[in-house]
Amino acid sequence: MGRGKLRIYLGAAPGVGKTYAMLSEGHRRVERGTDCVVAFVEHHDRPRTEVMLHGLEQVPRRTLAYRDTTFTEMDVDAVLARKPAVALVDELAHTNIPGSRNGKRWQDMEELLAAGVDVISTVNIQHLESLGDVVETITGVRQQETVPDEVVRRADQIELVDMSPQALRRRMAHGNVYKPDRIDASLANYFRPGNLTALRELALLWTADRVDEYLQQYRGEHNIRSTWQARERIVVGLTGGPEGRTLIRRASRLAEKGAGGEVLAVYIARSDGLTAASPKELAVQRTLVEDLGGTFHHVIGDDIPSGLLEFARGVNATQIVLGSSRRRTWQYMFGPGVGQTVARESGPDLDVHIVTHEEVAKGRGLPVARGARLGRSRIIWGWIVGIAGPGLLALLLTHVDADLGLANDMLLFLALTVASALLGGLMPALASAAFGSVLLNWFFTTPLHQLTIADPKNIVAIAVFFGVAMSVASVVDLAARRTHQAARLRAEAETLSFLAGSVLRGETSLESLLERVRETFAMESVALLERTSDVEPWTCAASVGAHPVTRPEDADVDMPVGEHLAMTLTGRVLPAEDRRVLGAFAAQAAVVLDRRRLVGEAEEARKLAEGNKIRTSLLAAVSHDLRTPLAGIKAAVSSLRSDDIEWSEEDRAELLEGIEDGADRLDHLVGNLLDMSRLQTGTVTPLIRAIDLDEVVPMALGGVPDGSAELDIPETLPMVEVDKGLLERAVANIVENAVKYSSQDVPVTVSASALGDRVELRVVDRGPGVPDESKDGIFEPFQRFGDAPRGSGVGLGLAVARGFVEAMGGTITAEDTPGGGLTMTLTLKAVSGHRPPPAADVPARVIS
Repeated sequence: MGRGKLRIYLGAAPGVGKTYAMLSEGHRRVERGTDCVVAFVEHHDRPRTEVMLHGLEQVPRRTLAYRDTTFTEMDVDAVLARKPAVALVDELAHTNIPGSRNGKRWQDMEELLAAGVDVISTVNIQHLESLGDVVETITGVRQQETVPDEVVRRADQIELVDMSPQALRRRMAHGNVYKPDRIDASLANYFRPGNLTALRELALLWTADRVDEYLQQYRGEHNIRSTWQARERIVVGLTGGPEGRTLIRRASRLAEKGAGGEVLAVYIARSDGLTAASPKELAVQRTLVEDLGGTFHHVIGDDIPSGLLEFARGVNATQIVLGSSRRRTWQYMFGPGVGQTVARESGPDLDVHIVTHEEVAKGRGLPVARGARLGRSRIIWGWIVGIAGPGLLALLLTHVDADLGLANDMLLFLALTVASALLGGLMPALASAAFGSVLLNWFFTTPLHQLTIADPKNIVAIAVFFGVAMSVASVVDLAARRTHQAARLRAEAETLSFLAGSVLRGETSLESLLERVRETFAMESVALLERTSDVEPWTCAASVGAHPVTRPEDADVDMPVGEHLAMTLTGRVLPAEDRRVLGAFAAQAAVVLDRRRLVGEAEEARKLAEGNKIRTSLLAAVSHDLRTPLAGIKAAVSSLRSDDIEWSEEDRAELLEGIEDGADRLDHLVGNLLDMSRLQTGTVTPLIRAIDLDEVVPMALGGVPDGSAELDIPETLPMVEVDKGLLERAVANIVENAVKYSSQDVPVTVSASALGDRVELRVVDRGPGVPDESKDGIFEPFQRFGDAPRGSGVGLGLAVARGFVEAMGGTITAEDTPGGGLTMTLTLKAVSGHRPPPAADVPARVIS
């Protein structure tokens, strides 16, 4: 037995009438003959709700004792033993008394659904688990009884029961919700107009989100690709810092305010590969934006504001979200910053949002993955500080009328030497120490302005200064390099850890792995080349980026993987320390390539197995279903040719009619077999043109007995873009199948209607119907549902019909007929604009 269906009445607030609506639906079900019972309903002494219980069967409740008090709860066992078609279960978020079968009523409901019982239930918006904090902020009351959102979202139907705050307060004032002694307190606290308005908004927004899910599902099922509403495109500029998560969430909320909003997170990296932001933090932010329905992009560019604006305009963005700068106040002397530059140059077509966060003005700090190389700009600044600094300091000290003493002068020069070591490394510091020693001798030791030293103590002082300066510079430079190397190793470890995690998660996309390589090393393109032998030319297995190379000799970086596989990168030459990480990526790429090929081989094996299954089924069908009409034809012909019997005209006509019927059945079976074979090999090419349904559908009913089908095709329907021959064959197969299973005294109904840019053709029968779990299976080849007699077909009619309809760009689905039976719905594309003139019939072109 299949799982039952769940329908939930979602209330915006207590007292809006959700229980009343549920009981009204129960009465409607009973009037239609449905076996509906009340599993548990709490009327809270509301007279109108209590009256609605009259006329409905109520399953006895289970009595439980807890803390010297008796309580009643829903008796799940009794409901399962009663086994109704529909059960009414009130207050889905209710917590059961200790000792009950389950802790929550929604868990009781899950048991009923698993047993095949349809459930109609109720819940208020404030009881949804995800909204608990929001409701507490609005009303000041923390809801102790909650239900997981996923339980409600899985419902087959959700109906919002809503009421304006003024109407609900009047209902309370009239005593229709609470007893008189509770009315005043409730109106003054929980049921204030502001609270009710906020709860109503929550309910409307939550339901609208669920409606949007239904809409997206419908569009996907009907292959609707056209845009129904304009959408916002929001670009989030990331720096790799911790504020990125805040920016992504803020952009997601902005996108949710407009229908179909899209979030695109972009990281602009300078051309320094692993010396960029933390790969771990970027991986976390990538996962976050993808979990929120957005996309992550990695762009290389030395000018971050220009790169961000170019990307935003390239994707036709409408808004840019940036974070407030993490720079300290004094750092603005070097420039206005990315946010101000983007806002100034964005123009009128882009809105720029600057979002505050906890890292504002705390300083950028050193990047996590600084490389061992200091960079040209730092080395230049190191030489400037090491050479120009001592000169300026000497001029300053000689023009200031203050005698600081030689010791203090040496300390000031030593500070500049240490600063040059921090900026430019060892060589600028050594030069600064030597130049500082010369300046100390020239300006601050007697005799002045000479390179000689009269006092031996000053000789020792200057020598000690030079030695200390060299030692401090060496230690500072070594510590800086060790720090940088440790940071680089940490960046490599994070990258390798993420790579190992992708292996464990089973990520098998070769292109995404190559894109990860390109992002990590800031390359222009990455390609995976392979060849079968040493003399064969290289072929590209996969590539990302612009202008990938076709030979390893043409690449800036070549990483061999085995004898006949190589990863090539273009953009810049990598240092030797980067090749270790690149080798790990290359090895993983080889594994992913092998895995992809194994998956392809498995798919080919699956297709071969499916083909063998079809051939086996075909042999079974030929051995019985085709031989049955042949046996009837042969028996009739043998009887007619018999010389020892004289047949009357009536008998002769009956035998000839049997021969004709058998031949028609053979023709139909062989036609379906040939059609299925052509569909399997992909040799059916429809010739699409605009036609009216009333030209095709009546012709498709020629193969069914008179009076077995009723036609309802309005003349005002728009024309459809189909192949006339294929559509006729598809409709004929569907109608014949419906007539075969439909009740003898109820004809099959064939009707059509227009819906937007589509036309739906429905074939409705009143037969036994098909369970939900079997609806897809009836379209498989050689499948016959239920107790269809042997000889009534090989089970290809619906499979051929679906193949023809999908070949014409349409869809065919099976749905339950209200009141019993099955409805086949063909969705076809309508002709837009004016109705074209009729054209000559052109059959479908079949490639044989």
